[in-house]
Amino acid sequence: MNALPVQVTRLLRSGRPAGSSLPIWLTFAGTFAVAAVVVGIGGGRFVTVANLQNIAQRSVALGLVTVGQALVVLAGSLDLSVAYVVSVAALTASLVMAGDPARMALGVGAALLAGALAGLVNGLVITGLRVNAFIATLGVAYILRGAINAAFDNFAGAVPDQFQVLGYDVVAGVPVSLLLLGGVVAGAWYLMHRTRFGYHVYAVGGDAEAARLSGVRPHRVLVGVHVLSGLCAATSGVFLASRLGAGAPWVGPDGGYDLESIAAVVLGGTALAGGKGRLLGPLAAVAILAVLDSVFNFFQADPFLRTLVRGLVIVGAVALYGLRGAGERS
Repeated sequence: MNALPVQVTRLLRSGRPAGSSLPIWLTFAGTFAVAAVVVGIGGGRFVTVANLQNIAQRSVALGLVTVGQALVVLAGSLDLSVAYVVSVAALTASLVMAGDPARMALGVGAALLAGALAGLVNGLVITGLRVNAFIATLGVAYILRGAINAAFDNFAGAVPDQFQVLGYDVVAGVPVSLLLLGGVVAGAWYLMHRTRFGYHVYAVGGDAEAARLSGVRPHRVLVGVHVLSGLCAATSGVFLASRLGAGAPWVGPDGGYDLESIAAVVLGGTALAGGKGRLLGPLAAVAILAVLDSVFNFFQADPFLRTLVRGLVIVGAVALYGLRGAGERS
């Protein structure tokens, strides 16, 4: 009679990550050092205030999406619709704002609502219709893609100049957008490490059936993390609208936020099977990708080469996950 509660207690306690994100941050430090040397050999200066600010701003859009993707993966799910949620949010924000400063709050709220609804649909399809997360979120992505492409073929709407503070301004040398990312990360970290919901996410990702037997409702957890993923992707869309001055149907897909966010999550030490990983690790992976982008820009690398390198990063991430999983099973 007491065996189950003991097992469940151990499961929930082990839900908090026991590892460390230090290795991936050390990898980022090494990548940054190598990049500085390579750019220096090429006759440039890598460590400048302007370049550091540029790297930080490059990290924001993918970083916001990655936070949501990490929550979903930790729960044992996946979200391939995030790129199109980014586009939907950017278009919604710019269309609602229509260049009017008085409508900024309304535009942001509408964009976040759109992201939350997309996440809710993903969660309900997965849990209610029992569709595999890969298929469900890919299907939602195609639905959003079709709706966007049918309605828009170029920039739409406009954000007021005041709203572009989010995309371009700095405070004490720190980009405002980086402060936004920091706030989202802090909120997600608190949610995952200091609340019952966070325990439940790790428990469901580790063993959904054991979590269910303990009284946790896996379906609610999965719907919750998908809604949060939608909100994070929508926040990224709002940020990109502030950078571009308007919404665009291609802003999400062209950014490759679906695959790159998954690659960042895995590179950051999160198990694709769920239940294991830390939230801060994937952010280091995002920073690594931003550093690589900065080096590519300095040398004006061919776009195909950039795509090749990113493809290698994604494949490498999956390979690292496979090797790690094999090592844990042996």
